[in-house]
Amino acid sequence: MEQNIKVIQTGELLSQVVTLKYDGYRLVAISATAKEGIELTYSFDKEYDFINIRLEIDGETEIDSISSLFSYAFLYENEIKELFGAKIKNISLDFNNQLYRIPVQTPFAKKEEKA
Repeated sequence: MEQNIKVIQTGELLSQVVTLKYDGYRLVAISATAKEGIELTYSFDKEYDFINIRLEIDGETEIDSISSLFSYAFLYENEIKELFGAKIKNISLDFNNQLYRIPVQTPFAKKEEKA
């Protein structure tokens, strides 16, 4: 089965998620990968139809939470915010970087190379 990945711009996130929600899709996962910035992939499913929405943000770009649409997204978003340093605003239940007890800030964020 071929993966369906739709690359979007930051400002399109909420409208894309609203469309999927009202088309009957459920949120399966939100994942993050440290690349040049942070690559976020939002995965949705409906009757074995799996759709991924992907966007890349830099460390300064704020994105909106989707927790108002999928309440359980707050867990993914808190984790990504705390571990990768993503700036996610309006999370329904924001742990303010206190979800985990970790000794370092944003341990999975891309580290700046020293010249």
